[in-house]
Amino acid sequence: MNLASHKFAAFRRFFNKFSSRFTISENTFMAFIAVLIGVAAGLGNLAFRKTIDFFHWLVIENGSRLLHIPQTTQLSLANWDPARLGVVLFPMVGGLLMIFFWKFFKEDMQFGFPKFMETVNLRGARLPARIALTRGIASAITLGTGGSAGQESPIAQIGGAIGSQFGQLFRMSRERLKILVACGASAGVAATFNAPIAGVFFGTEIILVSTFAFTSFTPIVIASTVSTAVTRMLLVSEVFPAPAHFLNSPLDLVLYAQLGAIIGLLTTVQIDIHFFIKDCFDRLKISQLVKPLLGGFLVGLIGIFFPQIMGNGYEFMNMALVGKGSFAVLLVIALLKIIATAVTLGSGLPGGLFAPALVIGSFFGGAFGHLTLGAFPQISLSPGVFALVGMGAFLAGSMHAPATAIFLVFEITSSYDAILPMMLACVIATAVARWRKKDNLETVELTREGISLEGGREINIMRSIRVREAMGPSTEIIPENMTLKQFSEFVGSAKDNTFFLVNKAQELTGVLSTQDFLGVALAKGLSDSVTVRELATLSVVTVTMDETLESALRKLGTRDLKKMPVVDEETGKKILGRVTYRDLVNHYNRALVARTLE
Repeated sequence: MNLASHKFAAFRRFFNKFSSRFTISENTFMAFIAVLIGVAAGLGNLAFRKTIDFFHWLVIENGSRLLHIPQTTQLSLANWDPARLGVVLFPMVGGLLMIFFWKFFKEDMQFGFPKFMETVNLRGARLPARIALTRGIASAITLGTGGSAGQESPIAQIGGAIGSQFGQLFRMSRERLKILVACGASAGVAATFNAPIAGVFFGTEIILVSTFAFTSFTPIVIASTVSTAVTRMLLVSEVFPAPAHFLNSPLDLVLYAQLGAIIGLLTTVQIDIHFFIKDCFDRLKISQLVKPLLGGFLVGLIGIFFPQIMGNGYEFMNMALVGKGSFAVLLVIALLKIIATAVTLGSGLPGGLFAPALVIGSFFGGAFGHLTLGAFPQISLSPGVFALVGMGAFLAGSMHAPATAIFLVFEITSSYDAILPMMLACVIATAVARWRKKDNLETVELTREGISLEGGREINIMRSIRVREAMGPSTEIIPENMTLKQFSEFVGSAKDNTFFLVNKAQELTGVLSTQDFLGVALAKGLSDSVTVRELATLSVVTVTMDETLESALRKLGTRDLKKMPVVDEETGKKILGRVTYRDLVNHYNRALVARTLE
């Protein structure tokens, strides 16, 4: 045991004696830990943002000065200048620096936000402290060098790792550890946006998958509040502009409802584009070390003409919120931002999806506003009101988190007038997005692996086990043309009471149990003339080796079967083995015990 471990152990013993002497309740203790997590998350947010600023200064500011690259400050196509070709180098520098992390911290680089949520909800919430450092620095490089991503998911992971360390230090139970990780993630997001209420809903709606309980709600509120207070003391909070008027008449709500429905559909388009591009990178037969470099190059190419897609894009989002830009430009930049974000994250440059969702939503909303007000000039509203509502609606639809989106936009703009249209648009966008797609941006990867955060640990264990792991050797197989007389002689020495029938090509044709046979076993004159096929069940329930335990158990339960054949996937006729109800239950129990001991 090293010196640090000795000190932690001594501190834990001291605190245990202190708490037992003064009878500190468990809830009070959780509140105390939440305060510590809030302070640590606030300081972590400060360090993260300073790191982003450092890499931005090092690469983009110095690079622009050395290469004489003009800066774009408008929502329009960048004025052509041959020096702008140098923009492609900035994100490529980020990809180059990422080689170190993919070489020596590959596991951490693969630990994106979906894996983070899986670990929190299904794997005991034990996060290594190293994650905060490796993911934090790598994400800061991505953002600082112009990668199209956000800082919210990384800071949530940083805060979550901090919360997990406190929980492990005090040897908390799995459930308490899960709450403390949610405290850290919520505190990180609250500090990033200067939005404690949104941080609370982020923890309960996204991290804990809409699981509300007073025991978790209270420490999350405390951690978010403390981290926001720490941030306000140490950093100047970013203020997003908000239009003055959102409603001239109740009929204006119809426009916001239409915007919410359109945004909901667009979020599903974003998911399709995002994972199409990610899958393309996954299929590339090149080293993972090269992919971030390629991704940086592609983002840089877009950035030559549309630099608005680089970084988190907040400065250009502010322009959309005050009504700047045109329908065509805003629409094009929104689509390119979707592509650039997918390329950034799909190539292995780490970052978050929250900020891109806000920026993309503001551009789509602004484009909707310009189009609507151009068609109906009598509507005396600014395009900026639609940009702001679109910002929240897109976040709600892409993350299936309407409460988080509503309160986040309210807090970062301090616009109470936006609440009514925001609530309507966010709820409609979420409903449409859920109607079109079951998964949000952060859960698609988990669903592909058969993991459902809402299903709980037990159902996910069943979905993670394949039939090939639980199947046994093939049960006794008999030819379908065997006579009853032959079968009666055979069954006496058989060790099983269920038999699979095959034809001359050794293809499955039916199943016969001894119960089916006993009804005619004593009938005279049938033993030589009747074959087992005539008594067998010809409609056989089968399973393949790559199906899940959940699927196999469902098939057995539907027909009240005790066993069924495992067949090849290609023809569905070749018998590869058999699986019984007992096999499946025993394998599930072993897996459950193993997961519990992790």
